[in-house]
Amino acid sequence: MQRILSRGEIESLEHTAIARLRQPERGSVFAARAARLRQLATDSPVSAYLLLMAQVADAQQAALADCAAPLPDGERIALAQAHGMPPLAPAGWRRDALWLDVLAGLTRKVESARGISAEAARVCAALRARAQEAPAELDALADALLEGRAVADGAAAPFVMAALQVYWTDLASRFDEKQLPVASPVGVCPLCGSLPVASVVRVGGRFDGYRYLCCGLCASEWHMVRVKCSHCEDTETVAYHSIEGGAEGIKAESCDRCHSYRKIFYQEKDLDVEPVADDLASLALDILMGEAGYARASGNPLLWQDAQE
Repeated sequence: MQRILSRGEIESLEHTAIARLRQPERGSVFAARAARLRQLATDSPVSAYLLLMAQVADAQQAALADCAAPLPDGERIALAQAHGMPPLAPAGWRRDALWLDVLAGLTRKVESARGISAEAARVCAALRARAQEAPAELDALADALLEGRAVADGAAAPFVMAALQVYWTDLASRFDEKQLPVASPVGVCPLCGSLPVASVVRVGGRFDGYRYLCCGLCASEWHMVRVKCSHCEDTETVAYHSIEGGAEGIKAESCDRCHSYRKIFYQEKDLDVEPVADDLASLALDILMGEAGYARASGNPLLWQDAQE
């Protein structure tokens, strides 16, 4: 006979269960990224770019403080629950024009930062002008980036993506986790449906020892068991790679079934790990994996290349 659990028993189980979701810490998410980027820039062959992205992250944190994007209405949430879909997914839901204001403020702050390069300042100024004169063009660029399509304007892409990150991180930080569908599509963020940039094995509290995939758009993290391909879910051919003599807390998790990889970071080896920053700073591991015949399962939102002609 099936026994019905009491309210107290259910609450006890919830307390000990693996946390499904880690929503972004609104007061520190981008500030922590900026600090990590500056730390990683020391002796890095791409230090100039890491420092530029640190300035972008500073601007993102300032923009997030004033961002209040409209959350989805009850009808959309109910539809997501009924179909097991991420309620904040960009597809089928038009973002508010507020994101263009975020972009304008963000680029203004970056342009005025100390030590900013002339080229970065030029890109920032041009984006602000386009936000005023041709917002439809920027909306089209944003759509392409959110869909993972190659774009012709590779220099502008990281700044546009940075504004979109602020917009969706604001939404994710305020969304009620209880309104999430019971199940979500495998391999994508249960909140916004974006692909993970990397994964982290966390330490401390309910997260200790568990692996979380890290969303490149809304900065949320969701649980996934370890030693399992985060792209195709294979468990038989997963392997781990690292650079000899490199940092102990970073590896590439490869899969010989889908021939892809994502990086995995171990917080027990480095408490300060931040997935977007650490992924961006470890391009040497990407080169190693490319030479070994593996392709990235998904890219870093702050590193874009121009579309190939």
